[in-house]
Amino acid sequence: MHDDRSLVEARLKRVLDERLRPAVYPESVPLDVAVWHAPDEPVPVAEGLAAEPEPVAVGARWGAPWGTSWFRVTGTVPEAWAGRTVEALLDLGFDENMPGFQCEGLVYRPDGTPVKGLNPRNQWVRIGAPVEGGEAVRLHVEAASNPVILDYHPFLPTQLGDKETAGSEPQYRLARMDLAVFDETVWQLVLDLEVLGELMAELPVESARRWDILRAVEKALDALDLQDVNGTAAQARVRLETVLSEPAVPSAHRISAVGHAHIDSAWLWPLRETVRKVARTTSNMTALLDDEPEFVFAMSQAQQWAWVRDHRPEVWARVKKAVADGRFVPAGGMWVESDTNMPGSEAMARQFVHGKRFFLDEFGVENEEAWLPDTFGFAAGLPQIIKAAGSKWLLTQKISWSQTNKFPHHTFRWEGIDGTRIFTHFPPVDTYNCSMKGSEIAHAARNFKDKGVARHSLAPTGWGDGGGGTTREMVAKAARLHDLEGSAAVVWETPAEFFTKAEAEYPEPPVWVGELYLELHRATLTSQARTKQGNRRSEHLLREAELWAAAAAVRAGFPYPYEELDRIWKTVLLHQFHDILPGSSIAWVHREARRTYERLAEELNGIIDAAQRALAGEGTGELLFNPAPHGRNGVAAGGAGTEVVEGRTTLSERPAGGHVLDNGLLRVETDDRGLVVSVYDIGADRESIAPGRAANLLQLHPDFPNMWDAWDVDEFYRNTVTDLTDVEEVVAGEGSLRVTRSFGASRVTQVLSLAPGETRLLIDTEVDWRETEKFLKLAFPLDVHAERYASETQFGHFHRPTHTNTSWEAAKFEACNHRFVHLEEPGWGVAVVNDSTYGHDVTRTVRTDGDQGTTTTVRVSLLRAPRFPDPETDQGVHRFRHALVPGAGIGDAVREGWRINLPERRVTGAGEVAPLVSVDRDAVVVTAVKLADDGSGDVVVRFHEAHGGRARATLTAGFEVAGVTATDLLERPLSEGPGPRRERNAVSLRLRPFELVTLRFKRAQSLV
Repeated sequence: MHDDRSLVEARLKRVLDERLRPAVYPESVPLDVAVWHAPDEPVPVAEGLAAEPEPVAVGARWGAPWGTSWFRVTGTVPEAWAGRTVEALLDLGFDENMPGFQCEGLVYRPDGTPVKGLNPRNQWVRIGAPVEGGEAVRLHVEAASNPVILDYHPFLPTQLGDKETAGSEPQYRLARMDLAVFDETVWQLVLDLEVLGELMAELPVESARRWDILRAVEKALDALDLQDVNGTAAQARVRLETVLSEPAVPSAHRISAVGHAHIDSAWLWPLRETVRKVARTTSNMTALLDDEPEFVFAMSQAQQWAWVRDHRPEVWARVKKAVADGRFVPAGGMWVESDTNMPGSEAMARQFVHGKRFFLDEFGVENEEAWLPDTFGFAAGLPQIIKAAGSKWLLTQKISWSQTNKFPHHTFRWEGIDGTRIFTHFPPVDTYNCSMKGSEIAHAARNFKDKGVARHSLAPTGWGDGGGGTTREMVAKAARLHDLEGSAAVVWETPAEFFTKAEAEYPEPPVWVGELYLELHRATLTSQARTKQGNRRSEHLLREAELWAAAAAVRAGFPYPYEELDRIWKTVLLHQFHDILPGSSIAWVHREARRTYERLAEELNGIIDAAQRALAGEGTGELLFNPAPHGRNGVAAGGAGTEVVEGRTTLSERPAGGHVLDNGLLRVETDDRGLVVSVYDIGADRESIAPGRAANLLQLHPDFPNMWDAWDVDEFYRNTVTDLTDVEEVVAGEGSLRVTRSFGASRVTQVLSLAPGETRLLIDTEVDWRETEKFLKLAFPLDVHAERYASETQFGHFHRPTHTNTSWEAAKFEACNHRFVHLEEPGWGVAVVNDSTYGHDVTRTVRTDGDQGTTTTVRVSLLRAPRFPDPETDQGVHRFRHALVPGAGIGDAVREGWRINLPERRVTGAGEVAPLVSVDRDAVVVTAVKLADDGSGDVVVRFHEAHGGRARATLTAGFEVAGVTATDLLERPLSEGPGPRRERNAVSLRLRPFELVTLRFKRAQSLV
């Protein structure tokens, strides 16, 4: 037989494009359209419906950036259409390639009932099936003219990302606004041919199945009269029945399709627009659930559910019904799909606390999976947190984006720093926006790395990022792929149903130990420094507010601010979303974030001040309140008392030029450029700085990645570097030096100080940053030989190698830390601690002259200046605080990291305040002291082993205890393991390395 494959395939494409798809709507009449433009921000639905619109014609331009326009469409169904299916086609000016990234709409009936959302891949509204003819049609569309930020030429700087700079130029041109007859037979034929054509393209040319499909398609096209498509579509479908009914082979890969609409809580749109995106998507999905009995839809992010409940009650009612029916599934059990690298220990825990509690309170649903398809890598402390929240599974697909190394598994157990293992699945379809295309389904089956031992994978199915969700076309394709020869077998299932099957068939999968590092988007650890500082400071202010409010409630009857803390926590958690905290959103998002963090800081400082005054009582003595989990200057952790400071610091001139700071513990030398050339640990008789090198060295790199400006830093940035050594002035102060430098259009002032009795060199940096596409680093070349170093993560720390033996290590050229980085030789180490930075790099070289020793350089990432999506990223004044801690063991690094983030407060009062809770071992770190969320007055204490070893300790409550219970993160009693060993008010502890524990103390007396 001659090979006519290409001829038939080309014929199929043209017939679909030019005859079949246009014939889905064979008849149409125009609708009358009128519009009212809201003058500013979106208005309530009732106001939009009541507004008086003005006539507008198809083809008219509409929609200033970020505006809202209310369209009223009216018409009458022609009498001649009686007995047929009729739909409204409402095209606001869509580009079908940009679902979720441009204008959108939500359709309402005149009474305010939501119908469904409109987006580029979902432009229809069902009027009747069948209609009687003569029906009056009146619909209202709340249309959002969100501008296109990520266009066909991506990553170009634009002012459209902030309402304040976007201007008023209309963004869209009104397109088709019609009533039309919907020919379901033609629509079904289109899907038959799409499924078969897409499957055919994925099969080997030598496959008999491919040729069977080709011949069946050819016969169907022969049966189709192109001059009468609607009259002959049925007989064309008959020619395809046999080839569509051939069952999948027994060994076919099994795909659990989960209806999905990944909705970024903010990204290329502000938070307020996400509220509306969620309403549009949930309206669409509840409508689709009504129409498609096999379909199942899952939605994560409790915050987004809360938005629907609080802002769109008319949509919420439909959602609640669908949840009760078991087909609209709460997923993930987190407040938002957060970043997991940067959030602190307690914040990561509270993501699960507030997310799971919302679903439990609203629906009685307990999530057992963490659902994070788009998060930029996963910290090694996360498995323990997932388990402590009562969950046991994790889903993500983002690691498939890694540039260098291919991850070896799709289903595996992920082991965290404490040994906890979580059953984890990476969907081999490699997208969270699966559309049921044949290429996607074939890729999932081919790509699946666990063949021979497992055969199930999951496919999140629906348009996402900007929402939209699953379409009726996707559902129809999935039905055809349910049991089709040559294809993986597709079935709609909930996440829990998938995980249960996957774990049952693969009970002993391989294990991956340590972080799940994404070899991409590394610059998100640095972009938008103010957002990151706001997060870090909010986390620590919340710790203080809970600690002092709980102590004051127990000791002085202070009214514990339950509602305020709950609201503030949820706001902080929202801003940890994986495009806000990472700094990859538009300018509007980060402008609002800065103001939000300022407001929260004011409110939290008010709570702290009031609680501390209640504890201090009336008096004239100055009390130092120590919020850290370690004692400080004679004051116990979590207590208040009189500060004790011993020793003094001297400042002298250095004979070779520069200055010397000396407090008897450290001797710090700077040269005449203000650079640190020596930090000498006097007690250990040990130099910290590598010979011939200078520390506290600011280094400037060009920073223009190949793609994803705010997200990425590419390794070639290191090829060019400028050491910022020129100095404008060095001014000596009392125990400190102030050094000022200028470079480019920017200016930096640093204050180096050495306090009496301390073994840390404190560095306060103020940068007036006016650069673009530059990367600013702060370097510390250390005389330390270390094959690995420690970075703090949630509830512990994680080691990374300093070498680049393999491509896996080399790819980690920028990594995340929380409060410290620590490296050591046996018996002596150095820590670099910070108050608000996350990105860093660590490299090592061997000196070729002198002592032939090893220089290990720690560089802190301070600032970037990408121009997309925010063209003014990080312009302005920034303040950072770092400290170099010579002679530090890991315990010192932990302590100093907490200290720099939790400065003491001074309050006038009557006398010492004993800690509400105390622990007798520094290795056991208390991360939270609070009252129980249920308002019972019980005291909840969360702590972990922080040094990476086993620990025995005694935790003592500073109040009378009636009982103590070990709980999960949601403060529910644990059923497994022995209970805490208590003797009166003290509990004996034995902890594994990095073990996390939550205890709930019932008070013998309660003033709350």
